[in-house]
Amino acid sequence: MTDEVSEEKIYPLGYEPQESPQTSDPNVRNQLLDFILKSGPAEIIDTDLFAVMAKRRSTRKFSDKPVETTKIDKIIAAADTAPTAGNYQGFEIFYIKNPEKKKLLVDACNKQPYVDAPVVLVFCKNPSRVKFDFPEYVLKKFAIQDATLAAGYSQLAAQALGLSSIWIGMFDEQKVMDVIGTDLVPSSVLCIGYPEQTKFPKPRRNLKDLVHVVW
Repeated sequence: MTDEVSEEKIYPLGYEPQESPQTSDPNVRNQLLDFILKSGPAEIIDTDLFAVMAKRRSTRKFSDKPVETTKIDKIIAAADTAPTAGNYQGFEIFYIKNPEKKKLLVDACNKQPYVDAPVVLVFCKNPSRVKFDFPEYVLKKFAIQDATLAAGYSQLAAQALGLSSIWIGMFDEQKVMDVIGTDLVPSSVLCIGYPEQTKFPKPRRNLKDLVHVVW
């Protein structure tokens, strides 16, 4: 009975990491995170952070190849390592597995067809988790920062694992909330999969237009 209760506390309905530490302790969040990050898929594509950053591209055409569960575990675990305001972790992730709901998300995301990707993660703000004694608008700002950083970490993790992704910021918030069944406001939708082809880098702005030195 104890094991059943602890399992229920640790894993959401419909998602359980492929590998997890053998423990009945219900407070294994840190142990689980460490375990997932240190365990690996058979292939590690790239462990050079700067190479990962340089290679990341937005992908709008994904192959039908399914993404391995171990890679999804790492992508979600990466989000969990992102810095958050006061370590209150003011965000939540909705992992969309239902094909019909993905189709509804396409409509909610301005009819962008690539939202029907092999892996779709919706990052939502949850300012109620941020327990600072600040005005509500400040807590909401912290929550959107938390959710944005988490999605960015997941995007880099996906690239490191040989996957590609696209960040969706154009969507009808209420429609997305209705599709995933929550009152939490989404900040971004991250679509992930194996790219159909490797894309070359696009030109970036000059450094003088990017950096402003304040003396």
